Amino acid sequence: MAPSAIPMDPVSHLETESTIVIETMVEDIKSTPHFEPLKPVLAPITTEISSEDSTEPSSACDGFIDSPPTGLVVKEEPVVESKKWLALNHVVPSVCEPMSGAKKLRKMLFETNELIICPGVYDGLSARTAIELGFNAMYMTGAGTTASRLGQPDLAIAQLHEMRENAEMIAGLDPFGPPLIADMDTGYGGPIMAARTVEQYIRSGVAGAHLEDQVLMKRCGHLGGKKVVPADEYIARIRAAHGARVRMQSDFVLIARTDALQSLGYDECINRLRAARDEGADVGLLEGFTSKEQAAQAVKDLAPWPLLLNSVENGKSPLITVDEARKMGFRIMIFSFATIAPAYIAIRETLLRLKNEGVVGTPSHITPVKLFEVCGLKHSMSVDMDAGGASFAGDL
Repeated sequence: MAPSAIPMDPVSHLETESTIVIETMVEDIKSTPHFEPLKPVLAPITTEISSEDSTEPSSACDGFIDSPPTGLVVKEEPVVESKKWLALNHVVPSVCEPMSGAKKLRKMLFETNELIICPGVYDGLSARTAIELGFNAMYMTGAGTTASRLGQPDLAIAQLHEMRENAEMIAGLDPFGPPLIADMDTGYGGPIMAARTVEQYIRSGVAGAHLEDQVLMKRCGHLGGKKVVPADEYIARIRAAHGARVRMQSDFVLIARTDALQSLGYDECINRLRAARDEGADVGLLEGFTSKEQAAQAVKDLAPWPLLLNSVENGKSPLITVDEARKMGFRIMIFSFATIAPAYIAIRETLLRLKNEGVVGTPSHITPVKLFEVCGLKHSMSVDMDAGGASFAGDL
């Protein structure tokens, strides 16, 4: 076989000391440019090395074979089945790739009428707990991420690196688990950075994120004194984010958020969200409703476009329950402080007990094993035992 006839992407291994088996893609190419391509089939090509070309025996074959040396005689032979390992052409069709978080979220959003409930999570343990309790989606809170990772307030201190890294960790805890919506703040810059943020979030397994119109030195949506950029600057961010998603061929759900209610009023918020919708945003988020009636009106004014409700108890907006939000017609409901606020309360009470009484007072059923089980202990044990390991032969 001429060197040019050897495929560029073979998978090879040594069958014996003088035989190389190359599994490669073989397909029938027709001369006409208008044809239906056939499905590639993995077929073996066995190459025997003549004695004069043989080298010292080797126990392993590192890397791929780019081109054969002179003196090779190529012949086709049946696949030699391995008794221990699955051959590549058996593995490929048997692999079932899990549905991406983005596809899951998109199907939930556009193929059902359910209200998607997303508890706010900020670290691995809070996310594991949400998974343990069976929530079908999660939200990575920017305020919680900033507080837990940096010990800082939500004042544009956490940037793309911290946010993406945290989101990737949470999204990767369970590839078959609930999709993750994440905060992406302002996109951390102009259109170029907004696009870059979407690209990195997609690569990190994030299912969707909301992009807002605050100035770069932004603050939590439930603080006073918020400032927003001009509408055309905001729409440029949305346009860039949507373009990045299209380039990545992703089902990533783009959520357009506006914080203009404080300074510019309700009508400007509706105009901005309509413009964002026209530029490709999938969902709208009007932050900081001042009344339940205003929230319900926004759903009507933007129908049938789906809206997300951010529930922050003791924030700037009135408390809206899940049942109320469902009746109003919201499609996604996030609870940004659902785990970070109770965590602070529990940590503070426990540390006060330690300081004043000299004990932590952990309930008897909360053992180290219990916490590790929440974090995937049984899965880790099964991986080791299935591989023949002996790390967990005895009791824990």
